[in-house]
Amino acid sequence: MKQKKPIFYADDNTESVGVLLKIRLPYLLLGLVLGIIVSFVTSKFEQVLSQNVRVSFFLPFILYMADAIATQTQSIYSRNLKTGKAKFYMYLIKELSLGLLVGIAFGIISGLVVQVWFSDNKLALSVGLSMFTVLASAPVVALLITQIVQMLHNDPAAGAGPIDSVIQSMLSVLIYGTISSLIFL
Repeated sequence: MKQKKPIFYADDNTESVGVLLKIRLPYLLLGLVLGIIVSFVTSKFEQVLSQNVRVSFFLPFILYMADAIATQTQSIYSRNLKTGKAKFYMYLIKELSLGLLVGIAFGIISGLVVQVWFSDNKLALSVGLSMFTVLASAPVVALLITQIVQMLHNDPAAGAGPIDSVIQSMLSVLIYGTISSLIFL
């Protein structure tokens, strides 16, 4: 029977800067490349952004919220992976449920705030639907990326974060840009 390759967990308390750089740099370089792709994807929504500049006001907000909920998922799951107590399918069901519940609540709140602030039904609908969709999907994406990094026998705390942040950004831009385009164009 083939023995599993152990996972090396980075530890700032015991590892040299060189070792930590070796562990972290590949993920950051991949994040850099994917970040450039996110900028390209964002440029594809120039028409909707130029038609209604207010759409751009909420892009950082939507990106932040996706990253925030994903970071929570990754932090908790990574910690429990190290202890050996994490059960992927249980996490998947719970994180999907959390994402849906938070997405519904925050989508409604965001849409209402935008409606009160700008009195713009289309913008409120665009932000609310996007917030729901982004928050419903972000924990699942974060969980899957963390699990993949773990399955590759790499430290998910070092690798999943940079990759997930840029993928969440790309998905958030795609979701918000697509929903806004469908509503405004």
